[in-house]
Amino acid sequence: MKFADRFISAIILIFIYFGTFAQSILQTGAQPKLVVGIVIENMRPDYIQRYWNKYGENGFRKLYSQGAICNNVQLKQHIQNYASGTATLFTGVYPATHGVINKNWYDKFNVKETECTEDNSFIAVGSDSKEGNASPLKLLSNTITDNMKIFSMGKSRVYSVALNRESAIFSAGHAADAAYWFDVETGRMISSTFYLNVFPDWVRLFNSENYAEKYSYRNWAPLLPEVSYTESLADDYQFEKGYFGKYKIFPHTISKYLKEAGSLKPFKTTPSANMMIKDFALQIMLNEDLGTDEFTDFVSVVFSSMDYENNNFGPVSIEMEDTYLNIDRFIADIVNAVEKKYGVENVLFFLTANTSAPYPVDYLKNEFHLPVDYFNIESAIALLNSYLNITYGENKWVEYYDEHQIYLDHKLIAKNKLDLNEFQNTVASFIDEFEGVMVSMPANLLERGIQANGMLEPLYKTYVKGRSGDCLFVLKEGWQPQYKFKKVIYNDQTHIPLVFYGNHIKPTVIQAKYEAIDLVPTLSWLLNIPPPDKSQGKVIEGVNR
Repeated sequence: MKFADRFISAIILIFIYFGTFAQSILQTGAQPKLVVGIVIENMRPDYIQRYWNKYGENGFRKLYSQGAICNNVQLKQHIQNYASGTATLFTGVYPATHGVINKNWYDKFNVKETECTEDNSFIAVGSDSKEGNASPLKLLSNTITDNMKIFSMGKSRVYSVALNRESAIFSAGHAADAAYWFDVETGRMISSTFYLNVFPDWVRLFNSENYAEKYSYRNWAPLLPEVSYTESLADDYQFEKGYFGKYKIFPHTISKYLKEAGSLKPFKTTPSANMMIKDFALQIMLNEDLGTDEFTDFVSVVFSSMDYENNNFGPVSIEMEDTYLNIDRFIADIVNAVEKKYGVENVLFFLTANTSAPYPVDYLKNEFHLPVDYFNIESAIALLNSYLNITYGENKWVEYYDEHQIYLDHKLIAKNKLDLNEFQNTVASFIDEFEGVMVSMPANLLERGIQANGMLEPLYKTYVKGRSGDCLFVLKEGWQPQYKFKKVIYNDQTHIPLVFYGNHIKPTVIQAKYEAIDLVPTLSWLLNIPPPDKSQGKVIEGVNR
């Protein structure tokens, strides 16, 4: 080939390369100035269809009418809770990699239960309580926001706000400028010295408004007349438990509930608490230097669906419907304010959930005659202890247990010269015999790393050596664990909502199957940044123009 021909061929290849590169940039669109991630705890996707006719035009309706809706997204992990769910969403990997197997787990080294964000190396900023003694250091993977920080050499600004500490911290990541959450002891929005040492003046001013105290003295009454809540059960439905197992009828006297609880926890279940989160998020965007340069900034806003009272009311309660009618208004306030400040084309929104919500056992059992019931974990462990004592001798073989797993005393097993794997197998086989248990697995099989599909897949995706127990078990669909005196929040639902709206997002409905871990690579693609190295998900096709 002549030199001229080779030169022309080279020029053509260069044009093809840069044409492909340019097309890639055009596919994702110009980089947005701001990403606003809206996460709702315990949100079922069907809340959108169920309450659609009562939503306003600028909240859920706007996102779902003008956004890219992913209709079939699953959060496939063994233990469903807002802490590990948030970690999975924002890292793009499952607990087996990011390490947050649950909100709490048993620390064998220190022989005590540990909380996933608890860290006494840091103290609270904004209060004197221990609610700020926290960090994301038990999260073993980078978040999408960490990657934004690294890629921009620290120039991207990252903030989060939530009612629950774990949601705030894991949506912010390790490198965030600040993560803020609600302190149930003081009623203030606080942070940790892990993120910042001095509170901005605007946060002090916000806390001086005493939101929790002010709104706790207002009764929670429904937005609409009670007869309008046709998508929900009657307010006095017999199988609805209500606050403290007795208060289940509107209006709810929150000040009375605070006295009975001895803390501000009941406030977290109300629309007023979500309004506080909305107002705080707007203050972040008003007071922090966001969206002013070529580096995309990121704000996570996490709302709560009844918080720890979710199971006492359930998805078909008037309280739940009213919660979402209020959240709809708060989302509209955020979308309107952000679009007005930055321009519609300069903001990327996404809405998702870190958990879904189950129907109550009594509702499924009595109304629809489904084969569900309660699994009494304490009785099961008592029978297991008796069996182990008969088989291996009188000892305290079980060191710790919860509604998902059992931890054995390894030192005691070794002292008695017993084989740990055999002991784990024995325990798993025994637990597997209970009526409410779908499957029980010993840790030694999970440690072998054999990939499994179906009902075993979530166990493999969640197991972490050194943090998980010796026996992990999954209850049958619809079954709920039960303690005699301890309240438990349990969830076996995996279907979560996901919708993108804003910067170069096309209105579409995507029916293909995706997983929660696909959010991070999709956001990375839309922001033109590399996905995290260990990202396990894939880009959702058809989201952008």
